[in-house]
Amino acid sequence: MQIADLFSIPVDWLAGTAVALLSAIAVLIFAFYLSKFLYRTIKNLLPQAPGVDKNFAPLLAQAARYGTIIFGLVTALSFLGVSSASIYAVLGAAGLAVALALQGTLSNIAAGIMLIWLRPMSIGEYITGDGVAGVVVEIGLFGTRLRSTSGLYIFTPNTKLWNSAITNHSREPRRRIDVNVNVPDSIDLDKARKTMLKIATSDERVQINPPPTVHVDTFVGDRIILQMRAWVPTPDYLDALRDLTEKAKLAINRMLAGSSEHAEISVADDPHTLKPGEKTPELGH
Repeated sequence: MQIADLFSIPVDWLAGTAVALLSAIAVLIFAFYLSKFLYRTIKNLLPQAPGVDKNFAPLLAQAARYGTIIFGLVTALSFLGVSSASIYAVLGAAGLAVALALQGTLSNIAAGIMLIWLRPMSIGEYITGDGVAGVVVEIGLFGTRLRSTSGLYIFTPNTKLWNSAITNHSREPRRRIDVNVNVPDSIDLDKARKTMLKIATSDERVQINPPPTVHVDTFVGDRIILQMRAWVPTPDYLDALRDLTEKAKLAINRMLAGSSEHAEISVADDPHTLKPGEKTPELGH
C-alpha cells in the first residue's frame, strides 16, 4: 500500500460521512446547551409553580441535564451509523459496571431521593446532623449544600445525612428559651422568681401557653442557679433570647444593689448544636 492510499482512506471516509459527522456534532452542541437551559429553567421556575415543593427543583434539574446529554450522545452516534440498540446495550453494560464500582455514589442518589420524599429538612432551614450544620441551600442528586453560620460553603454526601439523626432548628413553630441566673443563696427567692416572671410575661413574644416558669435548677456552693423558661416563636428565638437574658441580668442586679453580691447569668446549653455553648444561628441571614 502506498502512502497516498493511507491518506486517501480517511479522506474518503470523511467525504462520505461529512454530513452525518456535522449532524452529530450539531446534535451534541445542541444537547449541551439544551441541558444547561433545562437545568436553569427547572431550577429557577419550578419552585415558583403553585403546589410544587421547592426541594424537588435541584434534583429534577440535575436529572434533566444529565438525561439530555445522554440522549444527545446516543442520537449523535446513531447519525454516524451506530445502532441505537447497540448503544443502549453498551450503556446498559457500562451502567452495570459503573453501578458496581460506584455503589456509594448510587447510595447518595437514593439517599437524596429519600431526603426529598420524607422531607426531614427543606431549603432555607437550619439543620445539624453527623458533624455538619448549616442552612440548607440545595438537596442534589449526590450531595446536599449547606451554608454555615459564618457564611462558609459546606457540601456533604446525602448518605451522611440520611444515615444520621437530623435535628431541624427551623421546622417547629416555637422554641423554648432557657436562661440561667446564678445568684447568692441569701437572695429572696420568691422576689427573684416574681421579678424574672414579670420580665418574661411583659415580652409580647413570649407565649402564654405554656406559660413561662422560673425554678431553682441547682445549688453550687453558696450560690443558687435559677432557670427561666419561656416559649417563643421560632423566628424570634435569638432576639428574644438576647433580650430576656439582658433584662434578667439587670433586674437581679437591681435587687442586689447595695450589697457586694451580683448576679452571674448564662444561657443554658442548647443540646441540639454541635459544640457546648453554641447557639442556633440567625436564620435567613
